[in-house]
Amino acid sequence: MQLGMIGLGRMGGNIVRRLMRHGHSAVVYDANPQSVAQLATEGATPSHDLKGLVAQLDVPRAVWVMLPAGEITASTILALSELLSPGDIVIDGGNSNYQDDVRHAQMLQAKGIRYLDVGTSGGVWGLERGYCMMMGGDRSAAIHLDPIFRSLAPGEGSIPKTPGREGKVSTAEQGYLYTGPAGSGHFVKMIHNGIEYGMMQAMAEGLDLLKGKEDFHLDLAQITELWRHGSVVRSWLLDLTADALKEDQELAAVAPYVADSGEGRWTVMESVEQGVAVPVLTLALQARFRSQDATGFSYKLLSMMRNGFGGHFVKSVGDQ
Repeated sequence: MQLGMIGLGRMGGNIVRRLMRHGHSAVVYDANPQSVAQLATEGATPSHDLKGLVAQLDVPRAVWVMLPAGEITASTILALSELLSPGDIVIDGGNSNYQDDVRHAQMLQAKGIRYLDVGTSGGVWGLERGYCMMMGGDRSAAIHLDPIFRSLAPGEGSIPKTPGREGKVSTAEQGYLYTGPAGSGHFVKMIHNGIEYGMMQAMAEGLDLLKGKEDFHLDLAQITELWRHGSVVRSWLLDLTADALKEDQELAAVAPYVADSGEGRWTVMESVEQGVAVPVLTLALQARFRSQDATGFSYKLLSMMRNGFGGHFVKSVGDQ
């Protein structure tokens, strides 16, 4: 199949590469001409503006927007609404607020353009491991683009089926799922990221306690490696933590500063709207706020975990 991709950053570019590895074609655009030129050398069709991208796509066109949440995504979707035709598909694969998705879907539906919000997890590892995708919006669009999502997803791999699910037909085991109406995909991804905050905070605090027991002279690199093998807390986040600690258990060059993204805040705001208590997720978010004006080993660990799975910026000691 053919896909248009707008935004060729850490994830957008690698989504294109993974699709091309699986035999799909891509027309690409980015505000940075060098990013476009690089993917053109790898087999993608370059474009120099949105109009040029749309003109090179086969009908029904499918355009994936992979840009930061907020105004830049909204203005791009609005511009596409003037260029696309009824039956075409717009995908927002970034981390937009689910309420924005509802508005975008309504605006595009009035013009006969189909919309999908796709919460995409996998970070910088997605090219090799695949992306976990949560898809809300127009069901017919999701069905039409199933070959795209199947190629991007990790597949079943070696993960055993959950007992009792034998014979149940679902794409969930492949790593992608149609979740419901517009906004539901990004809503599920938002809660996923909120949970991620809590898991990371627990890991970092526990290791901070181990580090603080100086009279035991505990080797954190060995302990995290130990836990990767058979323990209840084994996980990809633990894998990333063990990798970060294997060379430098003090993380001396890492500043104890942890950025927060919109999804963590939105998750806590949603809990207020629903009246559902989420103390762990709320405190994990508050801890990130505190890290932005504090010191501590656990914050260094959180920063390295974020870098490990998503390639997020790590503030170094001495950075202003």
